[in-house]
Amino acid sequence: MRVDDRRPGMKRRNPRGFTLVELLVVITIIGILISLLLPAVQSAREAARRLQCSNNLKQLGLAMLLHEQQQGYFPSGGWGHRWFGDADRGFGLRQPGGWIYNILPFIEQEALHALPGDGDPATITDEQKEGAKQMVMTPLSVMNCPSRRRAQLYSAPGGIQPLNSDDTTMAARNDYAVNHGDWRWSGNLPGPSDMTEGDGTAFWATTAANRTKATGICHAISQVAMAQIRDGSSNVFMIGEKSLEPKHYFSGTRADDNRGMYQGEDYDTGRWTSVRPLQDTDGLEYRDSFGSSHSGATNFVFCDGSVRTISYSIDADVYRILGHRASGEAVDASQF
Repeated sequence: MRVDDRRPGMKRRNPRGFTLVELLVVITIIGILISLLLPAVQSAREAARRLQCSNNLKQLGLAMLLHEQQQGYFPSGGWGHRWFGDADRGFGLRQPGGWIYNILPFIEQEALHALPGDGDPATITDEQKEGAKQMVMTPLSVMNCPSRRRAQLYSAPGGIQPLNSDDTTMAARNDYAVNHGDWRWSGNLPGPSDMTEGDGTAFWATTAANRTKATGICHAISQVAMAQIRDGSSNVFMIGEKSLEPKHYFSGTRADDNRGMYQGEDYDTGRWTSVRPLQDTDGLEYRDSFGSSHSGATNFVFCDGSVRTISYSIDADVYRILGHRASGEAVDASQF
């Protein structure tokens, strides 16, 4: 019907818009829905991050097992925190680098492993030191838990003060630590003063008594074989997440997270089971312990390559035994 054909008395109806009250109601409903969905989204994201963390540990565990199969023992813990890997010195007792450096060829990082090399295993040259510095400043995503921090360079305000690398105030960091055992014989081992001393026996004789008490799978100049894990590979930790204070994730000032990750034995790269695992909490500075930013539990890879979550409230004795390769004490898997 045309407008002109409308009968007298007919009125046009104008479309009715939203009132202010209705608009506020809609906005409120949307806000409620978002508040209900946000925790679910965050939970899903954390679940994905936990899964990635577990996958990282799975890869690291596989690399450790491949090293053991090829060399006949798990990676050595190296010479101490002043020493980084040397590509010319192979594996075992003569290798100053720690477990992370030693597994690089087994996680498809052969080029990174080769950086600190100059063809001369007996001399520390400028070429070797420059290559080591490049390595120290190379992050790896497999070494960082995505719930905590990204694989990138982090500040090292005091420098890393190495003997066989150029110094740097920036370094790649790790969120995973190898199992040193249930008894801490060292945590701040500088190591020998030079390569000759490191290759000799006199320096290491001074630490021999304590090293014989080390009960984990890796420590300074260790060569622990699978056959020495007498409690069973499915009952002994290989690698776990390390405890840190959230306020120091990026600072580089805490003693157990202030150097690089390719060094020899130190708090930065290894932990013990003498203290139960801890959830990352400001004010809790236990540099000996494993732990993570995850709620409720933290991840470990065992010596059989399986990855499992361990509750922060695990029985202390059971937890201690899981860090010992040959305790002789039986542990039921249902206890952890």
